[in-house]
Amino acid sequence: MTDVLFYHLTESRLEDALPPLLEKSLERGWRVVVQAGSEERRDALDQHLWTYRDESFLPHGTDASLQPDRQPVLICATQSNANSAQVRFLVDGAEPSGLDEYERAVFMFDGHDRAQVETARAHWKALKDAGHELTYWQQTEDRRWEKKA
Repeated sequence: MTDVLFYHLTESRLEDALPPLLEKSLERGWRVVVQAGSEERRDALDQHLWTYRDESFLPHGTDASLQPDRQPVLICATQSNANSAQVRFLVDGAEPSGLDEYERAVFMFDGHDRAQVETARAHWKALKDAGHELTYWQQTEDRRWEKKA
């Protein structure tokens, strides 16, 4: 069964919180797919990951680029898994599908966006009802993650 994690952003934006989690996933040897809510958001995240920190390089591409299957981190606006990822991040209220093919699914949602909170609650309920083991993480004031459930 897929491990399902919910990350509740309360102190930072997705653009600040996502890159370190992607780096940790790559350090563990996982391939990752990030599913955004739209093509525009996919493209914005793609640009951000090239420039988010001067001293870092996070290899990635999008499902619109050549050879998406070769990308260690693939950003998409669809439910595809073109890079055979073990971990799927779902951001901006992206709709999950076929999570059983992943070792881990990570829902990241903005606690200041009512629609994202409501969507996360609905996903939590549906996945819990489907028998998945869920964990809930919330940011502390110093932007660390604290397990709450």
